[in-house]
Amino acid sequence: MAKFALGSEPVVGSLTPSKKREYKVTNRLQEGKRPLYAVVFNFIDSRFFNVFATVGGNRVTVYQCLEGGVIAVLQSYIDEDKDESFYTVSWACNNDGSPFVVAGGINGIIRVIDAGTEKIHKSFVGHGDSINEIRTQPLKPSLIVSASKDESVRLWNVETGICILIFAGAGGHRNEVLSVDFHPSDTYRIASCGMDNTVKIWSMKEFWTYVEKSFTWTDLPSKFPTKYVQFPVFIASVHSNYVDCNRWLGDFVLSKSVDNEIVLWEPKMKEQSPGEGTVDILQKYPVPECDIWFIKFSCDFHYNAAAIGNREGKIYVWELQSSPPVLIARLSHAQSKSPIRQTAVSFDGSTILSCCEDGTIWRWDAIASS
Repeated sequence: MAKFALGSEPVVGSLTPSKKREYKVTNRLQEGKRPLYAVVFNFIDSRFFNVFATVGGNRVTVYQCLEGGVIAVLQSYIDEDKDESFYTVSWACNNDGSPFVVAGGINGIIRVIDAGTEKIHKSFVGHGDSINEIRTQPLKPSLIVSASKDESVRLWNVETGICILIFAGAGGHRNEVLSVDFHPSDTYRIASCGMDNTVKIWSMKEFWTYVEKSFTWTDLPSKFPTKYVQFPVFIASVHSNYVDCNRWLGDFVLSKSVDNEIVLWEPKMKEQSPGEGTVDILQKYPVPECDIWFIKFSCDFHYNAAAIGNREGKIYVWELQSSPPVLIARLSHAQSKSPIRQTAVSFDGSTILSCCEDGTIWRWDAIASS
């Protein structure tokens, strides 16, 4: 387990908003009665940067942010199983670049929806329990990774429907995996975290031939030689409770637990002994009243800012590229009282969306500085 280096105290951000950017509510939509667990902008395709998807209950909805706070519904997909409850959604695409919306939840089935035809392209069955997060490889957007309650992380090819790798086993997570993320520039690397209070970094480097094979495989997906990756290259114990969201920030990792803060840290690996190493905790971004699990933060395309909601319906927007951390804005509205499960920050950070436990979507837009 990674230990902390002495004499390097993390820098903690101040909760006084810097007023660097002012936001105002421009829309509030009541999508339905059921909680909304995820909202995500499409950063895969520049034509659709203002398009986003939400999931709640057995419904996946695609919207577009238009001028003047307008939110237009583009399409809606209702799962045939009315007991399905989707927890996560991500954008991906097939080899010719047409967009897919990928969702998963309580049933453990991943639905790949072709946004062009509004029909199911593929359904992935493999996880033995519910799916807590799906993320897309930014450099190869037909690869997705899923984190599950079954203690595993799986790598899939949305084009061919193949489960390529399963990250689980001897060195794997010992409880639900809650979050997973691809490294932004190192295609081989992913980070996952969960209810065993750890963050694990995995490498696909020695298994990359399987990834390449998944693109040219012509036989049945079930006949593909799916490989188990049993040992992470790094295990970090940065938090003393459930870790429900982790994102790479370059080679650093941002992770959050139920202790009212996001932590930025650097994994320092030992080349000789995989799995071991030290953690250098660099910065802490406080988030008051954020002590319930399954609240996920989000970043704009260039990782300049991170936005996170809390259980009281407030949003904290932190600048990521500054030290000490700067709170850009604290967003609150008299009618926003429900826990915010996830936020989505637009490409340039000018729009922030939040999806809430009470089935509402809120849109905040930056006010042009005079």
